Amino acid sequence: MVQNPKIDNLTQQIPALQEFALKFTNDLDSAKDLVQDTMLKAIRFYARYEDGTNIRAWLFTIMRNTFINGFKRNVAINAIITQSESLNYSQLMMSSTVNGCDNRLVMKDIRHALSKLPEYLCKPFIRYIEGYKYYEIALESNAPIGTIKTRIFEARRLLKKQLADYSAVSERC
Repeated sequence: MVQNPKIDNLTQQIPALQEFALKFTNDLDSAKDLVQDTMLKAIRFYARYEDGTNIRAWLFTIMRNTFINGFKRNVAINAIITQSESLNYSQLMMSSTVNGCDNRLVMKDIRHALSKLPEYLCKPFIRYIEGYKYYEIALESNAPIGTIKTRIFEARRLLKKQLADYSAVSERC
């Protein structure tokens, strides 16, 4: 079997990662999943690791960000999906009035609004929506992370202005 010193360097940190993951999850199975996700990201982005720096701190940062992003994702999903077994009339009416045609029209308007954005705002915004982190977008576009954050903020502001009609409709519902 061929030894890979980079992978060996990462795998030596697994016990510390498991202990750290348990502090986040309070569940052994969830902690193992978090360690696995962290290791996958670490292997994927190992080229960005700077030799001589603290690998454990780098891995802990990846784990913390992975946990936070997963938590945010779960909160968003739970806000959309009703967890109760019985649905009331208003919940049924809301779900029954939405159809594919409405969604296609909304998406068409969103695509049109995105096409109006300058490329330097649109590209980072789309990458962010796709799930890329600020630092990943900054590396890809060779721009400072603060600039990327500003561009994404500006894109949101402009899109919100262009799609203001939808905001007024959602407030009435």
